[in-house]
Amino acid sequence: MNQTLTPQPPVNSLQASGRKHFRYLDLLTVVFVTVLLCTNLISAAKVARLGDFSFGAGILFFPISYLFGDILTEVYGYKRARRVIWSGFGALTAATLISWVVLALPPDPDWPHQEAYEIVFGTTPRVVLASITAFFCGEFCNSYVLARMKLWTKGKVLWTRTIGSTIVGEAVDSVIFYPVAFLGIWTDELVIKVMISNYILKVLWEVVMTPFTYRFVAFLKSKENVDHFDYGTDFTPFQISTD
Repeated sequence: MNQTLTPQPPVNSLQASGRKHFRYLDLLTVVFVTVLLCTNLISAAKVARLGDFSFGAGILFFPISYLFGDILTEVYGYKRARRVIWSGFGALTAATLISWVVLALPPDPDWPHQEAYEIVFGTTPRVVLASITAFFCGEFCNSYVLARMKLWTKGKVLWTRTIGSTIVGEAVDSVIFYPVAFLGIWTDELVIKVMISNYILKVLWEVVMTPFTYRFVAFLKSKENVDHFDYGTDFTPFQISTD
């Protein structure tokens, strides 16, 4: 029995969102998680000074996670960026738990570095909670805003959504992290001063890196043959499916 098949439109590979294997996605995930862990475990606790300006050393590297969040969402779409964010969240949580366990183990009497180890890795539970919560909320707001703005701008003027999403994401991150971590420990004036100054620096970091973002996004779209638009996407952060 003959059946008449309705012709299907050709699939535009630049908009397809199926289970395609991407050459660089895993590498970008590793870089994202690595930057996140190194920033929180190595540089976050140090206060640096250049001239008359003091700042947290982590501010030099933490914005890279937002930069890669922008790139992931712009090229691969919100769903894949969401999975990467969850990977970072899981790695950060695991690293925190591991550091607590290691610090809690009684040191050998002949090992003299316990105090130094506690100073470097003994972040208070309050600061850890603030960091993890701020990361989770800030990164998802950043990714959501970029995905929405890409639809509004029809994929044009990339800089408006990379900078616009960072303005929102870093604002959410800062408003959560500094009060939760330091309010009542620092003076209210100091919390506000550090929060605002670091927020401005993080946004400026994104602005300065805009030419790099353009080149990297163009490279990935060309090599991966993908330019995802989040039409019909479920933007809930509480799942990791990319289907």
